[in-house]
Amino acid sequence: MRADASTTTPEQACPIAPVVDLVFSRWTTPILWALNEFGRQRFVELERRIGSITPKVLTQRLRQLERDGLLTRTYHAEVPPRVEYEISELGRSLAPLFATLADWSTENLPKVEEARSAYDAAS
Repeated sequence: MRADASTTTPEQACPIAPVVDLVFSRWTTPILWALNEFGRQRFVELERRIGSITPKVLTQRLRQLERDGLLTRTYHAEVPPRVEYEISELGRSLAPLFATLADWSTENLPKVEEARSAYDAAS
């Protein structure tokens, strides 16, 4: 039986919507990519590697990614204190998805640019 459109949730309409919300927010992919590619890093290393992210936003995203189980945070009680971030196994399980998207983008982003140019020229 088909659900009435007025009662259909986004998850029912598109079961990958929660995954897209989780993984493809503005800064999630660069953070996870950096941790996957370069391993365990301190806050300042991530901040430098990502570039244009503000410390406040990086802190917020790191907390959310830790809450979601996609990275781990390790606090070292030293003087001065040291905190390191590392991609978790759950976060690492996204690597095939990111690889597929990277392959798709290599092949198809030029086509997207062509389509945009054609659309803009016709408008």
